[in-house]
Amino acid sequence: MATKKRTEAIAYLRTSSAANVGADKDSERRQRDAIEAFAKRSGIEIVGTYYDAAVSGKDPIEGRPGFKALLERIVSNGVRTVIVESADRFARHLLTQEAGIALVVKLGVRVLTASGDDLTDSDDEFRVAMRQMLGVFSQLEKTRLVKKLKAARDRKRVAGTKVEGRKSRIERNKDNPEVVKALTEAVAMAKRLRRANPKSGERRSLRRISAELAAAGHLNERGQPYSAKSIRAMLLP
Repeated sequence: MATKKRTEAIAYLRTSSAANVGADKDSERRQRDAIEAFAKRSGIEIVGTYYDAAVSGKDPIEGRPGFKALLERIVSNGVRTVIVESADRFARHLLTQEAGIALVVKLGVRVLTASGDDLTDSDDEFRVAMRQMLGVFSQLEKTRLVKKLKAARDRKRVAGTKVEGRKSRIERNKDNPEVVKALTEAVAMAKRLRRANPKSGERRSLRRISAELAAAGHLNERGQPYSAKSIRAMLLP
């Protein structure tokens, strides 16, 4: 009696943050384990794996390097099943998810999750509605997380902690005591020059402060007088 041929499938993995990419991280391993366990239970053979590392779940699937290669393989070898760990590994943003599903459906491809859900099943209205609801809540969760992170950054700024942006010249030269000393003196001098005249209440302009710093030997990394923007940065608390 002939043995029934097992269904062939391709595994798709995606990790949003570069911080979760690497041999010491568990995101990729967790996704692989979940997909392989489902495939084994379902009698499916994984014949290929494609991985988009540090790719946002909002990015269109056809623009992702890993998924683009996956689609090219599907078109060439006839495999018509893709397995992902969960719906948000396929796409986190609802519109991206629905647009991606519409694309793979046109190719005759099924997208299954490791829990057994068929993301491409459009015959069951309840399943379609649930899929869309899950997409909405996944999108909501991501939006809430972004807001929480922004709030944390704002609190650090209020506390005077630098949380992002290009490092200051002092930070870039922290291992060079002489440069740090000269820059610290330049900042102190700039703040002193900016103080209001006790009699007239007037303050020196940023350009005049730059000129006086230059006269005292305080120049930027290119050996030129500091720009008004640089002086303004020096005067920050």
